[in-house]
Amino acid sequence: MTYVAKKCGICFQPPSIILIYKEDNKDKTRQRIMPARNFSKFSDCSMAAEQLKNNPRHKAYLEGVSLRQLKKLYGLLKGHLGGESLAESLEKFQQEETIDPEEDMNKLDDKELAKRKRIMDELFEKNRKKKDDPDFTYDIQVEFPQDEQLESCGWDVESGEEI
Repeated sequence: MTYVAKKCGICFQPPSIILIYKEDNKDKTRQRIMPARNFSKFSDCSMAAEQLKNNPRHKAYLEGVSLRQLKKLYGLLKGHLGGESLAESLEKFQQEETIDPEEDMNKLDDKELAKRKRIMDELFEKNRKKKDDPDFTYDIQVEFPQDEQLESCGWDVESGEEI
């Protein structure tokens, strides 16, 4: 039996993940409550999300829910358990998922750099124009205005010396 996930959210009291889904061959909408057992403000959100997604009891229901969304929900739950408001937790998550163009990525460690690269890849795929898109045009040619006289640089001037 296959299930189609419609919505996924959290409940703060008791701490749990809630899934609204439909069965493939039926038209009835159902709700599944998955308690977040042994989860505290010190827990690892990615580990908890992976454990829930791989749990044999919930695996079939969570096929349509991304691991990233489960991590986000656990992050919100962790923030609530730590005393943050929902708005603060959402703002914190949004800050983690955006890239500052002025940030020097050479100073980041490997884990943070991989995270930034993943965010950039997701943004690229979201904005990418594919051949199937209705506003896709093949071979775009753009003429750039030449209002100002081009300045020559010292490195591109050929010298009389041959190597």
